[in-house]
Amino acid sequence: RQKGRALEFACQELRQDKALVLEALKQNGFAFEFASEELRGDKEVLLQAMQQHGLAIECASQALRTDKEIVLAAVKMNGCALQYASGDLQGDEEVALEAAKQDGSALEFASRDLQASKAVVMEAVRQNGLALRFAHEDLL
Repeated sequence: RQKGRALEFACQELRQDKALVLEALKQNGFAFEFASEELRGDKEVLLQAMQQHGLAIECASQALRTDKEIVLAAVKMNGCALQYASGDLQGDEEVALEAAKQDGSALEFASRDLQASKAVVMEAVRQNGLALRFAHEDLL
């Protein structure tokens, strides 16, 4: 797994090499943050990184953070990836429900409206009773 981290010390030319970056990500998804800016905006590269590191979306381009397909894949692996989604997707009920199913504490990162949604809060609390602390006060 540490071998993938070698990307951190690679020159910019190697960080732009998609095949090399994909290989590094197979070993260590954390290497995604050291890929070139261009590759951090590549859907295939991000999906490979997320297989090893569910929060890799943190280092993804803004365009990928607004991609519902990508964000759904991320929150299914790690519900707290919701914190790195665009504001619009933090307010998307389908996305928030998937995040809550994976990790109830992801409710913290849902939009205020969804923190007041009985369906979303119930799913979050079902997964983790402590998620109730992130529910909107109107539900308490």
